[in-house]
Amino acid sequence: MNSVINLQHISKQYRLGQVGTGTISHDLNRWWYQVRGKEDPYLKIGEANDRTQKGASEYVWALRDISFDVNQGEVLGIVGRNGAGKSTLLKILSRTTAPSTGKIKIKGRVASLLEVGTGFHPEMTGRENIFLNGAILGMTKQEITRKFDEIVDFAGVERYIDTPVKRYSSGMYVRLAFGVAAHLESEILIVDEVLAVGDMEFQKKCLSKMSDISKGQGRTILFVSHNMQAVATLCNRLVLIKNGSVEYDGKVNEGLGYYLKNTDTAHASFDIREVLSKKKHDEVFELLDLKVEQDGSDGVEFINSKSITLTFTYKVKKDVTGLRVGFDLIEKTNEIILFRTYHDDAFEDLKVVTPGVYQSKVIIAENFLKQGTYLLNLAVGIHNLRWIIYDEIKIEINITNIGGINKLYADERPGLVMPDLNWENKIINS
Repeated sequence: MNSVINLQHISKQYRLGQVGTGTISHDLNRWWYQVRGKEDPYLKIGEANDRTQKGASEYVWALRDISFDVNQGEVLGIVGRNGAGKSTLLKILSRTTAPSTGKIKIKGRVASLLEVGTGFHPEMTGRENIFLNGAILGMTKQEITRKFDEIVDFAGVERYIDTPVKRYSSGMYVRLAFGVAAHLESEILIVDEVLAVGDMEFQKKCLSKMSDISKGQGRTILFVSHNMQAVATLCNRLVLIKNGSVEYDGKVNEGLGYYLKNTDTAHASFDIREVLSKKKHDEVFELLDLKVEQDGSDGVEFINSKSITLTFTYKVKKDVTGLRVGFDLIEKTNEIILFRTYHDDAFEDLKVVTPGVYQSKVIIAENFLKQGTYLLNLAVGIHNLRWIIYDEIKIEINITNIGGINKLYADERPGLVMPDLNWENKIINS
């Protein structure tokens, strides 16, 4: 493979609260080490950039010892929580800031879209900014003119093309900026989360364009996004950054699954102790445990290409006829997906259940739920007599479309479910 980007032990250090070192003594100390040919002494100190914790040092590492290659034609997705170092990495690759340590080798011209209005002069018109950006990339006026109409048509800002861009809305800004970056002939395209500014139609258009230029033109794309479905749809490789370091580098689906399981929110919304505290005392039934799992790990963040297992553990205190343990599955718009699905086939409905500790398990099949947020509403009762638990224990789960049968769709599809139905195909005449 032909490597177009090579990162060798890249690190970036910042001092909190000040520009530069902030003191004359630090500046003199750095200068004295430099003239003697020694390493900057302040690169030996500093802490990982974990914004959730108070540190003891005034120096932080936004990036720490990052090394990887990017090959020509590769679409590399870069993910991580806010503050992980993703944007810092892209700024270094775009040469808008320099690394504190390490070396970068880049083959080809780089077009960057790091924030709304990147590379645009606010006093210049859209037309002038297109030619300015093309000239910065080393293109001739004839080359830019040849692409001009295509850029304007893609951005959908023809009426405002001779208006200073300072009067553009943020959506118009990013439309034109992406149009310029995608259509002008750079070998490497770097795109940060700015596509979130555009509407759904424009996001689809951008993803389609990036797919075309990577597959059809062999251009290399680095794509940072919090839209996991867009990353899964577009990218063929994933890098996960955590606290300034590379935690994962490999296949997209496995990496996104790992990331979702290890996010801060993965276990935040579901605390079994809180669930059990909401149950009311009953002389017949006691809920002991409840697990919502995927691949053996519990949480609230799941991918739709794998099944989800619900396990109820409960105690029956005395003989009871018609005990029903189950749940409703409700979509975020309050549309009911499953209504009072119960365990009672296992116990032969309306038969006597004797005292003891029981476990009931049910599997929500892979590729059944589309991307979205759902509520599991616990439903426990005695048939045609009374409810024991209903509308008081609800668990919110989030489904992300990664690697499923509908992975080609980067937007939210209509409909309540999207099961993988079994089709039978045969030729009856030829």
